[in-house]
This record gives sequence, structure tokens and C-alpha cells, in this order.
Amino acid sequence: MNILLTASEVTPFAKTGGLADVAGALPGELRRLGHDVRIFMPLYRCIKKREFNLRPVEELPPIAVGGVNRTGKVWQGHLHGVPVYFLEQDDFFDREGLYGTSRNDYPDNAERFGYLARALLTALPRIGFRPDILHLNDWQTGLVPALLRSDWAGDSFYGDTATLTTIHNLGYQGLFPAETVSSLKLDPALFAMEGLEYYGQVSFLKSGLVFADLLTTVSETYCAEIQTPQMGHGFDGILRSRSDRLFGVLNGIDAQLWDPRNDTALPACYDADDLAGKRQNKRRLQMELGLQCDADKPLVAMVTRLAGQKGLDLVEQAWDGLLKRGVQMAILGSGDQDFMDRFAALGVQSPEQAAVRLGFDDGLARLIYAGSDMFLMPSRYEPCGLGQLIALRYGSVPVVRKTGGLADTVFDPTDEADRANGFTFSEISASAMLEALDRALVLYRDSEGWLRLLRNGMQGDFSWRRSALRYLELYRKAVELHHA
Repeated sequence: MNILLTASEVTPFAKTGGLADVAGALPGELRRLGHDVRIFMPLYRCIKKREFNLRPVEELPPIAVGGVNRTGKVWQGHLHGVPVYFLEQDDFFDREGLYGTSRNDYPDNAERFGYLARALLTALPRIGFRPDILHLNDWQTGLVPALLRSDWAGDSFYGDTATLTTIHNLGYQGLFPAETVSSLKLDPALFAMEGLEYYGQVSFLKSGLVFADLLTTVSETYCAEIQTPQMGHGFDGILRSRSDRLFGVLNGIDAQLWDPRNDTALPACYDADDLAGKRQNKRRLQMELGLQCDADKPLVAMVTRLAGQKGLDLVEQAWDGLLKRGVQMAILGSGDQDFMDRFAALGVQSPEQAAVRLGFDDGLARLIYAGSDMFLMPSRYEPCGLGQLIALRYGSVPVVRKTGGLADTVFDPTDEADRANGFTFSEISASAMLEALDRALVLYRDSEGWLRLLRNGMQGDFSWRRSALRYLELYRKAVELHHA
């Protein structure tokens, strides 16, 4: 198949969250399965600052956005043999952040990603790549199906092209004022309840949900959750109405990129059969973070986006209780300024027992996965979660709230003794989180039982191969539905 995946962020070029990891890993696996896969994304400032050996391939004609004709240029690079097309438009993408600052979204995000959608559909015929499937991701690429139904309706180049929209996080919906219809020169007929209109606003994500041939999200449990009023963010009715075209496909991780046996960022490599290197990494992590060097003291870690979704309020409420239990805390993350300020303050209270590092540091993140004993994810909701998958691979036992992809990948000894690999809790409360952690601490003192649990996690198969095969099935289904 000819597959074009478009996303607003792709690892290693630009990243704020798990979407980038998916968009960076899935295409390579599809290519290894014999398909012609390409990626299309914006050319951000952070990409320009690094050496990716890009070459220019196409000048785009002016596209009217926000009352201004914008010209653009397409550059090409590669990711593990997959061609990657970068859309250059400096007014929109040559900025410090991808979507905004730590305090606010950019006010012109509708224009920025409206331009991305039009530029994509303009560029592909000029590049000469006709996709069988356009794999769209989240609200930033959500306008594409609506444009195919309006401005590009009847265009022979896209006549056989199906669309699939993946929801990585339903909480981000791309909501903009009604005037966006005119500023982006959208067909006014699209601004209707059965189209882009959402309580008087325009929703880019709704375009993808309503007009794409097929919908997926990133775990089976999350797929069921978002069809309920409690977790549907107002879109549960739409999703239930399209339930026959909505599927959950669990994300994977790149097993070569995340492998403690040969991770060059680690002081010592290790595997499930020989964990000596993990003990060395723990000592190095304690030293690097200024924590007391004690091999026996349980080290609990978080590598996370600092946002309300992640259950950080539970960690705040439980902070004194965590430290009274004698654990060490290591937290790495960035995100909402308010959370960054609050956790920075927590980090200075007990520097020998807790360390908070703000920002993103790939080397430190890997050392935290490798050197920690437990990995805490008390998310209020978690579509899939990659942190727990990496933690499992690196032998850091997850302690998670039982929601979304966390429920599909972390199995508690009280529920499934044979394949237990972590600890779960259901209630959204600090006390429930601490109760799960207490059960983990009890087993931590049972070296034989702990090793069995840890090795179960390290030996689990969360590679992209299985997920890629499922996506291929759904791509073919989308094409069939498109032609029906």
C-alpha cells in the first residue's frame, strides 16, 4: 500500500508527547512489512536548529489563510528509510514552541494547522505520491477529511484515497471561533451540527471524527471509555454513532530504540537474566540527582508531561505520605507552568529524598527508567501511555491508575497472578494510589516475588509489529469503505 501519515510532531524531529513517538515508530514498522510509507509534518524551528540533511523538493503556490496569501516550501529528509516531508512556512512554524508557550496556546493555531491541511493536499500531487490511505492524527490534521469532502471533492488525484483518523487524546479538540470558517475559506456548509460546528465553535477534531472513513484510538479500553458521557469530552454521541468504524489499537514502542541491553545512554546495560547493570544505574541516578546512595531504598519515578490529566494533584496530596514511607522520588517533566512551579517547590523540600527536574532530557529520562524501582502513573485518563511500556521494558515496575492503555498493559497480582507485571488502582484519590504503592512496597521486600514480577514486565511483547499489522488490516478496511 501507499501510506501517507501526517502528524504535527514526529520523533526525533519534534516532540511534546506520545503522538510524536507513535508517528516516529509506526511508519518504520510498516516499511519493514513491505509498504511505501511517507510522513508529512511542519518544519519547526527546533528542526532547523539541528542537522537532519534536508533537501528542497517543492515550492507551493500561495494559499489564502487568515486573509493573507501564504507561500510554502517542502523539504525532504528520512527516518529509518522512510521519506519525511517537512512543510516550511516560517510565519507559522518558525517559533520556539510547537503549539504555544507554557502558559498559552498560540492564538493563530487555527490558521497554522488549517494551512498545514491545505498545504498537504496541495503538495502530494506535486511531489507525485498518491496515497491509498491518509493516516491523520489528532486535531492538528483534522481538517483534511473535511477538505477532501469540499474543496477537493471530485479531484481525480484523491478519488481512491481513504482516510483514517487516530485519536491520541480526545481532550484536545482544536476548538476555535466560528469566524475560523471564513478566515480559512472553508465551505460554509461545513459549519453545521453534522459537520465542524461544536456548540457555536469550529472543532478540527470533529472534522476527523465525522468525515474520515475509519477511526482508531490508541487502546481498546480507551476506545470504550470515550464512548461514555464521563470520558467522551462531549463527543461520546458522535463516537457511539460511528462505533462500527471505531477501533482501539494499542500503541507499541520501538524495541530497538528502547532496549536496556544496548542503550548507549546508560552507564551499564542489562537484561532480564542479569540485572547487575540495573543496580549500577540506580546508584548513578541517585548520585546524579543528589539523592542518598542506598541500593535498598525503593526509588519511585515519574517521567511525565506536567498536566492535569496525569493525576499530578494526587501526587501533591500524597507527597508527605510518600516521603514518610521512606521512598525516594525522581520526577522529570515539563508542561503547564503552574504545575512546574508547584513541583519545583516540592523538589527543594527534601533534596536527599526527592528530586524534581523540569524540562526534557532524553539521557536523564533513560537513566530514570533504568535506575528506578517503580514507575508512577496516576493518570485521570490515559489513552495509551508509553511511559509504562518503557518502564516495563527497563524493569521499573509500574504503579498506575486502571484506565485506558494502562488497564490494557499493566496487570495487578490480585487480578492476574500469572502475568502480573505491576500494580493498579481504580479510584481517583491519593489514598487509593498510596494503597497500591504500599502493596508494591510489600512485594519489593520479597526479592524472589519482586524479581518474578519485574521479569514478567521486561519479557512482555509491546513492540510495534503487532500494532502495525492491525493498522494494515484497518487501512484495507478503510479503503473498502471508501469505495463502498
